[in-house]
Amino acid sequence: MGAYLVRAEPPMQADYAVVLAGDAHGNRVLEGAELVRRGFVRKALIDGPVAYYGIPESDLAVQYAVRKGYPEDYFVKFPMRATSTREEARLVVPELKRLGVRSFLLVTSDYHTRRAANCFQPVLDGITMRVVAAPDVYFHSKLLVANA
Repeated sequence: MGAYLVRAEPPMQADYAVVLAGDAHGNRVLEGAELVRRGFVRKALIDGPVAYYGIPESDLAVQYAVRKGYPEDYFVKFPMRATSTREEARLVVPELKRLGVRSFLLVTSDYHTRRAANCFQPVLDGITMRVVAAPDVYFHSKLLVANA
């Protein structure tokens, strides 16, 4: 049953990576950083609402990745006020258009890939998206890459 939740593909060349908020372990932001390091994308847009003590989650995620050795210029912070993945999609896609992005890799936890893709698909407005899974320490599926 867990394999159904995964709708991920191997990364391919794109303009940006979009790293979704909601990962307190840092796997998503590190996956986004690796996509930049490996040359798949120019930058990783890190979104996130205000999390703790008035600090946006996007700031905390980038600080974490920098402490792990990734350059800060890999990232574009995108603080926002979203409380769901659907809201995230409605805020992120216009920002991507403003940045001139034509294609992006959507990075989220492996178990969240299908739902995230379903939230973004209706609002893409001509932008090409590919979903890349970041592993989660608490989720294990026999199916690592699935096409839906």
